[in-house]
Amino acid sequence: MASLAAQFSAWSARTRFIALVGLGVVAGLGQAPIDLWPATLVALAIVLPLFREMPTSRQAAFSAWAFGIGYFGFSLRWIVEPFLVDIGRHGWMAPFALVLMAAGAALFWAIAVWIAARLVPGSGFFLGLCLVFAEVTRALILTGFPWALLGHIWITTDLAQIAAYGGPHLLTLLTVVIAWALTLLAGERRALGVILLVLPLGVSVMMRPAEQMQPEPVSPVIRLVQPNAPQNQKWDPAFRDHFVRRMVALTGAGQRPDLVVWPETAVPYLLNHIEDDMRILSDAARGAPLVFGIQRRDRDQSFFNAMVVMGPGGTIETIYDKRHLVPFGEYVPGARLLGRAGATGLARNLGTGFTPGSTPGPVMLPGIGGAIPLICYEGIFAEEISDGGDRARLLLLITNDAWFGDAAGPYQHLAQARLRAIEQGLPMVRVANTGISAMIDARGRIIDSLPLGIDGSLDAVLPAALPPTLYVRWGDWPTLILLVFLTLAVGIRRWRETV
Repeated sequence: MASLAAQFSAWSARTRFIALVGLGVVAGLGQAPIDLWPATLVALAIVLPLFREMPTSRQAAFSAWAFGIGYFGFSLRWIVEPFLVDIGRHGWMAPFALVLMAAGAALFWAIAVWIAARLVPGSGFFLGLCLVFAEVTRALILTGFPWALLGHIWITTDLAQIAAYGGPHLLTLLTVVIAWALTLLAGERRALGVILLVLPLGVSVMMRPAEQMQPEPVSPVIRLVQPNAPQNQKWDPAFRDHFVRRMVALTGAGQRPDLVVWPETAVPYLLNHIEDDMRILSDAARGAPLVFGIQRRDRDQSFFNAMVVMGPGGTIETIYDKRHLVPFGEYVPGARLLGRAGATGLARNLGTGFTPGSTPGPVMLPGIGGAIPLICYEGIFAEEISDGGDRARLLLLITNDAWFGDAAGPYQHLAQARLRAIEQGLPMVRVANTGISAMIDARGRIIDSLPLGIDGSLDAVLPAALPPTLYVRWGDWPTLILLVFLTLAVGIRRWRETV
């Protein structure tokens, strides 16, 4: 690897930048929907020694930044889609959004590599640990954005079951350790590299879930309703009633289920204005509880993105307001200041956007039990999911992925939903406007689904829940403690070598 690093250093700065961006793109192939996880490992195994062998910490940081630009630019390519819904108004912002998002996310990696080069130069393992800390930081600060984490490459594999013990960051640590082990195969520590590669294989075999989880003796049947309303038509007065009628027809067809679920903002009106229509929804549900997404306004003229549980006769049993909003999409940070300049975000019809809810879940579903409510963006934050102390029966996620287009975004969002089910040991009912709606079991497996870009309904039996996982009990703390321990161990070892 030293010779490779020397050859790399001999290239021009422009060539090195292009090569690193390209390697970042290769690393991004591990994310959904491509799921080519070996590509991520190989790319990391190539760049980690390069970062380590850079002459200065500044050069190492810049190299990591270039690699991150390629990785995040490719993985988050769907970020341009929301700006193309109203292309005349927002289209010009699309390339800037992607570039800024990729460059900003890559900055976390650059800082991590700079710290590694300054504190413990030459240690590939310490460098990898710093990258894991960078991913943890990216997931938490500035409201957090835990999308396209390095650990997400394992979601479609048996190794994803490890998330039940340590969440997404334990998977990221696993990714970095395996990549580091690959680098050892090219040096004098091949035996250690082989051991570190064999161990995950053994864990994968042990973690392989049973072929099929048996449903409970009395398992409710849940109807997932997918209207497939394009975002540019969803709020158009000429179309919006059409999609509501479509959902009403899908809800009232066939045998009555035990629960009906519609997606986020399924009803394109304010909850305050649909009293006369509640009977129509109730009649379609035929006595079954109906969950639907809708916007509402309170007495203070604040707007909320809500999930409503409607009981028989059109009575509203529960209202859950989305708590973790999308910055610049659903609200504008510093709204009062920026609002004077005309910055209103994509939710421009609501002025400066929504107000976050204050009441956590679960919500009670008549005849089924408690459900942890999640609205779209909330489903990507593993550490924020809580059942309030009482074990819930399921995770209930409603979303409008029409904002994400029909390429990578919806598939990556679905992958994260699968990971949440594994972490919590709970089945998930996921209903998306344009797809992919799915019934997911407590091991993160898709039992049945409605494909992207079609309208229809799906009746699925709710899978059984598992006992509370270690992640439910302790959250990210075991992984964070392990990271701190490993970091201190490397630091102490290096200190002993220098004294």
